Amino acid sequence: MHHTIKAALAATVLSATLTAVPAFADEASPVTITGSATLTSEYRLRGISQTDRDLAVQAGITVSHASGFYIGTWGSNLSGAGTFGGDNMELDLLAGYTKAVGGVTVDGGLIYYVYPGANIPGTSFDYYELYGSVSGKVGPANAKVGAFWAPSQKDIAVAPKAKGHNIWVYTDWGLPVSGTPVTVKAHLGYSSGDSGYTKGLDVIDYGVGADFAYKNLTLNLSYIGTDVSKANSLRWGNGRATGHDITKGGLVATLSAAF
Repeated sequence: MHHTIKAALAATVLSATLTAVPAFADEASPVTITGSATLTSEYRLRGISQTDRDLAVQAGITVSHASGFYIGTWGSNLSGAGTFGGDNMELDLLAGYTKAVGGVTVDGGLIYYVYPGANIPGTSFDYYELYGSVSGKVGPANAKVGAFWAPSQKDIAVAPKAKGHNIWVYTDWGLPVSGTPVTVKAHLGYSSGDSGYTKGLDVIDYGVGADFAYKNLTLNLSYIGTDVSKANSLRWGNGRATGHDITKGGLVATLSAAF
């Protein structure tokens, strides 16, 4: 992928955390199927808008085994700087393993990103990333640290016919407000590498906000952005919105339903 690199599903910044109820499985089954449907004011990935600051409709489903192994898929519409032609859609396929170890939970796996209809002769926009994280309680807060690594691939290079790589490290924090359906959240991430996602720059992304939960619905309101300067933001922006529009901070509203 020569113009940008994206990761979603396990890495969407400050999206509402979904704890889906088991579905389509009886009590004796070792397999659980969970999913989510989301409407968001814009798809922000690692602080950068992938939908030209316009609405996005997203959905995902995960099949988990009692052993800890799982597979899943997730999709979103794209527009502006996040598109590559074709169906203007991102489809993520993933497989991983998660396990509780002492007081923490470890999680790791691989995501393969597909852009249906966007491939042209001699050029592919599909790519893969490896991910891993550790999460647990720190006092009353829920904490998580993790990383996504895209090994050297020509599909994520800044320049055609070259190879690019990228690493993104992040930490997420959530503090439930006792006696209320509110969880206060904070996020900080750092991207580095010779890839189209950051246009060869080192980028810090951030977010602060809150979840408001009601039954299987979660409303998240967050302020999300990056440290990309106005001058450097000119490297983005091939849509209606400018590069500065999609990299500067902005309020994002997300409504998710878990099933």
